[in-house]
Amino acid sequence: MGTVHSVNLAVVRTGDWTGRLGRTGIDKRPAPGRVHVSVGGVTGDTVVDTANHGAVCQAVYAFGIEDLAHWSSVLGRELVPGNAGENLSVGGTDVNDLVIGQRLRVGETVLRVTGPRIPCRVFAGFWSATGFVKRFTEHGRPGAYFAVEEPGEVWAGASIEALSTPDHGVTVAEVFGVLRGRRRELDAHVAQALDDLPAAWAEDARGRMALATR
Repeated sequence: MGTVHSVNLAVVRTGDWTGRLGRTGIDKRPAPGRVHVSVGGVTGDTVVDTANHGAVCQAVYAFGIEDLAHWSSVLGRELVPGNAGENLSVGGTDVNDLVIGQRLRVGETVLRVTGPRIPCRVFAGFWSATGFVKRFTEHGRPGAYFAVEEPGEVWAGASIEALSTPDHGVTVAEVFGVLRGRRRELDAHVAQALDDLPAAWAEDARGRMALATR
């Protein structure tokens, strides 16, 4: 299922674009050697906005190097691993097509797919891209969050192996489409995965589905 291209850790940044907290850990850089991953997240990483990031269901975030290449082309400047704020830059597999609740062995860890990343203004500010949240949402390839079922080490070149996949087949990208209100035709399909979503995200999805039927 592909490999880890790099494991990335935060360099804390400040600036007008960092939002109400004035600091952010979105700028992540490749780390050398092996990096330990615990249930609480990636050792050595920094999460500043703990109200919206860094929960157990958001312990690890992965983004595809192919998607970084896409945005490099769109924005006209080179984006490198870690620039999407991801802990794991992944090649050879589409993280947006991972199934909610799917369990993966990544290096020594076992990770469980929990859902999509929702873009924010800090992300847009980091990329200096006006209107980027809307463009990112329309593209529909948000990257995947994971919970950590078995801690261990990960490293550049570590293999990714699927251990189990729920039968509902609901993908990260499909949940993202429903949560952002852009793919109402998927409501019934995504409803099958609500039990595998973190409680708050499942409640959000239910609410959006209910509004769509009014």
